[in-house]
Amino acid sequence: MKLLYNGPAKGWSQGLPLGNGRLGAVLHGGAGHETWNMTEITFWSGKSERFGGAPNAKEKLAQMREAFFRGDYAEGDKLAKETLQPKKGNFGTNLSLCDVLITYAHEGEGLMRELDLETAVASISYRGQDAVPIQREYFASHADGVVAARIAGERKGKVSFTLRLQGRTDTFATWNEEDGESIGFRAQATESIHSDGTCGVMAQGLARVAIEGGKLLSEDGQLTVEGADAAVIYFAVATDFGRENDDGWLKESREKVEAATTLGFEKLKESHVADYRSLYGRVSLELDSPAELAELPTDVRIRRLRSGQTGDLALIALFYQYGRYLTIAGSREDSPLPLNLQGIWNDGEANRMAWSCDYHLDVNTQMNYYPTEISNLAECHVPLMNYIERLAEAGRAAATDFYGADGWVAHVFSNAWGFASPGWETSWGLNVTGGLWIAMHMKEHYEYGLDRQFLTRQAYPVMKQAALFFLDYMTVHPKYGWLVTGPSNSPENSFFPGAPEDGAQQLSMGTTMDQMLVHDLFVFCLEAAEQLQIDAEFRAQLRAAIRLLPPLMIGKRGQLQEWLEDYEEAQPEHRHFSHLYGLYPGSQIDPEQTPELAAAIRNTLLGRMQQGELEDIEFTAALFASGFSRLHDGDRAASHVRHLIGELCFDNLLSYSKPGVAGAETNIFVIDGNFGGTAAIADMLLQSHAGVIHLLPALPQDWASGSYRGLRAKGGIEVDATWESGRLGRTTIKADKACEVSVRYGGETVKLTLEAGLSYRLDGELNALERASKIE
Repeated sequence: MKLLYNGPAKGWSQGLPLGNGRLGAVLHGGAGHETWNMTEITFWSGKSERFGGAPNAKEKLAQMREAFFRGDYAEGDKLAKETLQPKKGNFGTNLSLCDVLITYAHEGEGLMRELDLETAVASISYRGQDAVPIQREYFASHADGVVAARIAGERKGKVSFTLRLQGRTDTFATWNEEDGESIGFRAQATESIHSDGTCGVMAQGLARVAIEGGKLLSEDGQLTVEGADAAVIYFAVATDFGRENDDGWLKESREKVEAATTLGFEKLKESHVADYRSLYGRVSLELDSPAELAELPTDVRIRRLRSGQTGDLALIALFYQYGRYLTIAGSREDSPLPLNLQGIWNDGEANRMAWSCDYHLDVNTQMNYYPTEISNLAECHVPLMNYIERLAEAGRAAATDFYGADGWVAHVFSNAWGFASPGWETSWGLNVTGGLWIAMHMKEHYEYGLDRQFLTRQAYPVMKQAALFFLDYMTVHPKYGWLVTGPSNSPENSFFPGAPEDGAQQLSMGTTMDQMLVHDLFVFCLEAAEQLQIDAEFRAQLRAAIRLLPPLMIGKRGQLQEWLEDYEEAQPEHRHFSHLYGLYPGSQIDPEQTPELAAAIRNTLLGRMQQGELEDIEFTAALFASGFSRLHDGDRAASHVRHLIGELCFDNLLSYSKPGVAGAETNIFVIDGNFGGTAAIADMLLQSHAGVIHLLPALPQDWASGSYRGLRAKGGIEVDATWESGRLGRTTIKADKACEVSVRYGGETVKLTLEAGLSYRLDGELNALERASKIE
């Protein structure tokens, strides 16, 4: 479980990422020069703003809908642009903070780099001056809030370097501290593409060097180490995000660095590893693979896969655990914000374009958290739960301003302050269920953990207010009598309402994606209210509304319809297929329970695959993999996982979007491919979405033997399994709470009554091997 390289990192895309849930670093360079690209999750340009909408919002909405209902899509689109297309304003973006630039006195030979996923420690080793071995170690400590590094030689006096800081924004200043061993810095997150260049979060931090032997000089904005036996670097930063009336944040970075210095590198590392392993160590995955392949450099293994060599299954397991590593590094229980488009890292490429390093709510942010629950990292989901709660508060204004409706709504993307208005172009910005889509993670978090307090305090109140919005906002279709949303789009796709020569449209009434989400929302709220025995009148409203929702429909090509009408797709090669939601991560479509709809969505997936100009990007590959996994087609799912790793990942295994897609000018780092691929791998091995614990539901033929430990199923259940020659060997089921479950493998299903705190071992035929025993 290591990323290995036998040479320097020539740039960011070959660098090693570290993170502590708030502070991120990507380490690149070699023996003579090294760069730490530093990021902080709250370092955002922009500010909180409210956008007007229309004083007669309901009347305007009715006019738009009338146009769409009579088939005048151009008129409906025109009216929507007049009312539902606010200006961009100071939306902002997450920015890179600064670079730590280190220049060593000597070059070196035989350089090796690695990132150990078992410990979250990166290291570089090489032969330096006089062929003396030099070792560098790095980690980002969540326990103590710093990034730390130690540089040491096997002989005394061989460590010499200079260190300075370089800002990534115009407003960046450094100074040498009076202690003679530190550089202080202050910065503001400003830029002029996504905001006016004057507003953004303030940051203040400190970099300190502590030496063993030798000499340390502090002058001209840099620190110089001469002839030390070893040196330790500590880095910390704090921001004023959410603390505008509290200046205590100004002291935080100094306090953290001083505490880390007092503790010392080895004890700091010990507490870091223990803290990290408390999460990472819950899950293991082994796929039988030649041991010698795992010792090859990671970039070599990626190229082998790209060339069609598929025997390195250990690379699949590494990619899976790397996704878990990135989740832990990027999203901890106390993180002030959830993972954004680039996690907590940022190469700066997206920020200089029309893209923004923000919260895309039309699959990207959702996908960041797809693997979290099944991969036994429920605590890492908490920052998203807290963010959704804040988004719901901000979304009340959007519901009032743009629709004159109760409850809350958010659209296609959001920022650090909970931006909830439509995007500034209706063709992609009017996804009226974007906020609901991300809020579905509350449903998932509850279904996996069954935490009644979470349901009562966060999930139900937020989801109820979302339901109140849709109950107020939705309208009855005059032709069909169905309750529909609209105007809305199916992110970010388009269709021909008539002849292709008449032009494509994106807005319509009752998109399939909207209806899937609203259905799941209403059902969840109804079941939660019944469980809590509250809101009888609200429950009656939900029951009546559920009966009026449109059915999922199959089109003339045998595909699952993406829109209420069987329109022709204007872009059959499009990267989004949002109506896959009902299959994954939802459960409205299932091969056993809804075979005709499952066959239709298979046709949808195959139809996209057959497009020669398919927009081939990271999240699309992950969606193909998870989609075929849910259809129990393991071989196809595995082929898309291999494609994602081999064709859509940098040398450091971080996923990217290709040039030309959505305006990308180069390969743009987008982390959702890592998390989507991680989720798909887990889903191929364990599913529980359909009320059954399904073991090895989509096992590929070439994953013939392997094992996993610690995957989670819905209902507070943990599962271990082994298999050989493509057949289940043994499985262990463990329950947090007493419950009854059905367990399926192949064509067999058994029912188990589980007691809390006990484990149950079954053989490959699902026969009990022994009596229940206490969980070890």
